[in-house]
Amino acid sequence: MTAPDEPGVEQQETLVDAEPPRELDRSHLGPSLEALLLVADEPLTETTLAQLLEVPIDVVREELDALVEFYTETGRGFELRALAGGWRFYTREEHADLVSRYVLEGQTAKLSQAALETLAVIAYLQPVSRARVSGVRGVNVDGVIRTLLTRELITEVGVDEHSGATLFGTTPEFCERMGLSSLDELPPLAPNLPDVTELEAELSQLTLVRDESAPAPEPSPGTGDGPDEAPAGVPSDVSGSVR
Repeated sequence: MTAPDEPGVEQQETLVDAEPPRELDRSHLGPSLEALLLVADEPLTETTLAQLLEVPIDVVREELDALVEFYTETGRGFELRALAGGWRFYTREEHADLVSRYVLEGQTAKLSQAALETLAVIAYLQPVSRARVSGVRGVNVDGVIRTLLTRELITEVGVDEHSGATLFGTTPEFCERMGLSSLDELPPLAPNLPDVTELEAELSQLTLVRDESAPAPEPSPGTGDGPDEAPAGVPSDVSGSVR
């Protein structure tokens, strides 16, 4: 019987140099989770949080549970809850009256210039994603979007089929506040809007896409048999402008 092969030099070095797995440093996880949840506009799943922090999901779950317990024990005015498959901060129920009063009083306050500009972009480009609005304005619009949602001037109207991003549009409240019976009464783009050229290009492209997707209108019945002949009673030189 032959003796089993002894490990070679390289294998021995590998065995000697192998380091034991490092213990995970959790000291930063709680603050990191708080930071992510504070800036998130939608509930964050445990999977997403684990990917961002590069830690196992069970570790994220333990840290979230620890935060929930900590906020409860210290009597904070907010709580961390798992809802709709994700985690998010919420104000506690006992403060509902105070929060409602603040929100209602905010309804009568004037919109900031940033909010007005963002609202204009959404009104003219809707349905539009948060990323496109940020691209047109050249700044982050997360806070402004939240304000407009709170004021019920905009609402979520769908999801982009390609990116999965939430799409926003204006509400009937917007038309009422602006004195419009419908969005068709929106005035031409104001010259003081941010990046007007880019916004007009967006509108032109949007109109082009809609026109291309719309079915071609059937020709009106006329007296002639040729496809280019005008309908009866309409001079041939202006028939193309009749809608």
